[in-house]
Amino acid sequence: MKRVYVNEKWCLGCHLCEYYCAFANSGRSSMVKALKNRRIAPRIQIEERNNISFAVSCRHCTDPICVKSCISGALSIADGAVFIDSEKCVGCYTCILTCPYGALTHGEQGAVQKCELCRTNEFGVPLCVQGCPNQAIVYEER
Repeated sequence: MKRVYVNEKWCLGCHLCEYYCAFANSGRSSMVKALKNRRIAPRIQIEERNNISFAVSCRHCTDPICVKSCISGALSIADGAVFIDSEKCVGCYTCILTCPYGALTHGEQGAVQKCELCRTNEFGVPLCVQGCPNQAIVYEER
């Protein structure tokens, strides 16, 4: 299965992936309309430590502890990817606590959010990958 991978030696720390992610999950047709004058809530986060920048997003583990820990059954696996049913999420944040990668975050409507590989929108390839100016983020099978 294809996943998003980050090559930290190529990451510029520009945060463009965060903006593309927020746009991809906004449901809007224009990036300007989706993000102008709004605090973004991306599903990918840039971390910077010791002069190294890298993007953190869901790794879609083969045996995800977040899915096992979800008390409401909101997290599930489909076609090898981990998805959230925000209607089922009760906001207990157990999945956030159990994810060893810090890939789940608080969503805008109270439910948890995470990378779903842009499978629920029309882009196909995750927009964070398309928008990365240095090609530090790739979508491939390894």
